[in-house]
Amino acid sequence: MSDYEWDAAFDALTGLEQTSGYVRPDSPTQNTGYESSGDKEPHEFPALSLAKTKSVEELKAWAGELPVWLSWKLDGLTLVLTYDGGRLVRILTRGNGSVGTNITFLKGAIRGFPQKIDYPGHLVVRGEATISYTDFAAINGMIEDDDEKYANPRNLASGTLNLDDPAEVKERHVHFYAFTLVHLDEADEIVSWGERMDYLKKLGFDVVERELTDAYHIGSVIDAWSLKVENGSMDIPVDGLVICYDDTAYAASGSVTGHHATRAGYAFKWKDEPVDSRLSYIEWSCAVSTISPVAVFEPVQIEGTTVSRASLCNISEIERLGIGESCILSVIKANKIIPKCIGVKDAVGTVKIPGQCPVCHAPTEIRVSENSGTKTLHCTNPDCTAKNVKKFTRFVSKSGMDIDGLSTQTIIKFINDGYIRTFADIYHLSDHFDQIRMEEGFGERSVANMDRSIEKSRNVHPVGLIFALCIPLIGIDAGKRIVNTIGFDAFLQRMKEQEGFEDIDGIGEERSRSILEWYENESNRAGLSLLLAELAVEHVPVKESSGGTCAGLTFVITGDVHHYKNRDEFKAYVESQGGKVTGSVSKKTSYLVNNDDRSESAKNRRAKDLGVPIITEDAFLEQFG
Repeated sequence: MSDYEWDAAFDALTGLEQTSGYVRPDSPTQNTGYESSGDKEPHEFPALSLAKTKSVEELKAWAGELPVWLSWKLDGLTLVLTYDGGRLVRILTRGNGSVGTNITFLKGAIRGFPQKIDYPGHLVVRGEATISYTDFAAINGMIEDDDEKYANPRNLASGTLNLDDPAEVKERHVHFYAFTLVHLDEADEIVSWGERMDYLKKLGFDVVERELTDAYHIGSVIDAWSLKVENGSMDIPVDGLVICYDDTAYAASGSVTGHHATRAGYAFKWKDEPVDSRLSYIEWSCAVSTISPVAVFEPVQIEGTTVSRASLCNISEIERLGIGESCILSVIKANKIIPKCIGVKDAVGTVKIPGQCPVCHAPTEIRVSENSGTKTLHCTNPDCTAKNVKKFTRFVSKSGMDIDGLSTQTIIKFINDGYIRTFADIYHLSDHFDQIRMEEGFGERSVANMDRSIEKSRNVHPVGLIFALCIPLIGIDAGKRIVNTIGFDAFLQRMKEQEGFEDIDGIGEERSRSILEWYENESNRAGLSLLLAELAVEHVPVKESSGGTCAGLTFVITGDVHHYKNRDEFKAYVESQGGKVTGSVSKKTSYLVNNDDRSESAKNRRAKDLGVPIITEDAFLEQFG
C-alpha cells in the first residue's frame, strides 16, 4: 500500500471513529507503530505520536499566540538514546510507544550521535534513524529478488536495524538526527526547545533542521520549507513537517488523548494533489535481473516541477491500476519528491509485455513470487550486461576508479540506453553527452562534473585498478600484496603466462586460481585490453626484501617442528631474515621444510613433482640458521 492510499484510509478511519464514537483498541489511530523482533524493554518515557493535519489553519490555531518551532518530519525509524555518566548505555526502537526493542549493540554502526558526552547525569534523547534517497537507490539496485526490495527508505531503515550484523548495518549508512531532548536532570535550567537542540548539538549530536516562527508567519515558512523538497535539494527522506512550542514546560502540561499528547507537537503532512496526463508509452528498464516498467506521459506540472515519468514497479502494479495501451494517468509526487501513478481513467487495450530484454535482446520470462504472487519480468540471459550492475558499481567506487557522478541508478540508465557495455565504455561516455544533457535529471553542470571525474580517473593507482576489475576473492589487501611484491606489470605478465601467485604472502592457492581463471575468460581478457588502452597506470616500485639468510626465498613449512616452539615462530624467523612462508607448494616455492622428508603426504608428492627441494628443520638451520 502506498503512503497516499494509507493516508486516505487513515483519514477515513479517523472520521468514522469521530462520528461513531467507537474506537477499537487495536486501531491504527491508537497505536504508534511497528514492533520489531528482539529483546523488548519498556520506555522510561512513553514515545507518544503526534496529532496530524494537512491544514495550515489548524496549525495556526494550535500555535495560538506562542512562539513555535518548525522542523522536518523525518521518514525513518524513531530511536531513543539513554546516557548515564557521560556514556551511551541504551538504544531502544520506538516499538509500540510503551515498549521498544533494545539495539544498543548497533551503537557503533549508526552515525549522528556520540558514544560519550560531556554530561555526568541522566540524559534521554529521541530522534530519527534515516537512510538517504541516494543510499536507498544504491542498496535497492543491488537486490536481485523483487520480493526482497524495499518499498521506501523508511522500510529500509527499519529492516536494517533488525539485522544482527553491525558491520552490515554500518555499510548502509544509517544516520540519526535528534529531534527532542526528552530528559536531563536539570530540565528547569533549559526550558526553551530551541536551546535544548543547541545544547544537543554542542554535545555532538546531529540535530534536525529547525526554524522559529509564530502563527502569523507559519504559512509562509511552510511554503519556503516545502520548496526545499520540491526543488529536489533534500536527500534525507521526509514526509511532512513538525511544529512544537518553544516553551517545553507548557508543552508538557497538556493532556494525553489515546496515544497523542495534545501539546507535545503537531505533524503537518502535505496534500497530494493528483494531476492527470495521457500515457505516451511504457518504457522497460533492466536492472540486475528484473525488467521494470516506467510510465512515460505527457509532461505536467506537479508541485512546481515538470514531471513526465513514474515507475510502475512490476507487471502486477500495471494490472492492479488497470493501465491500458492508451489511458489517462492520475499522478502525484509522493512526499513532494517521487512521482507515482495512483489511478487510471479511460483505459483502452492492454499493455504489451516485451518478449525481449531491452539491453541484450535475449528472451524474457514472467516470474510469479511464491510469497506475494507478484508478477515480474526477467531477462533469461545470465551474461546480460544489466546483470553486472554490481561490477560497474564496484568499478567506479572510491576504492576502485573513484569516479563521481555515476550512481547505481545512473549506471543502470546508461546500460539500458546502450551507452555502457564494458568498463572501457565509461571512457567514451563523452560521445553521448549531447543526448545525456537533454535527459531528465541531467544538465550542463552534472555532465561537466561527470566528464572531469572520468578524465581524472584515467591516471590510476594499480591497487585501485586491480580492485576495480572485480576479480573474485581479490580485494584491496590482495591488490596491495601483489603490487608491493611483484608490481603491476608482472601481475599482467603472470596472468598472460598463466603463472600462479601462491608465492605472494597472503594470496595462497585459492586466490591465485581465481585470478588465473578470471583471465582465462575471453570476455575478461578483451575487456582488460580495451580498458588498459584508456588508462595510465601509476608506477609503484616493488618493495625490496630485507637482507638476511632467507632473502628472496619462499618456504612451505609442514608437519611438527622441534627446534622452534611452533610453526608460527618458525615463520617469524624466516620473515625476519627476508624470506616468505606460504601455505601451499608451487613452482615458486624454494624449499619445503618437513622433518619427515620421506613422507608420502600431498605436499611432499607435490614438491617432488615440481622438483622443489625437501629439507628437514635441521638442514634448514644448518643452511639458513
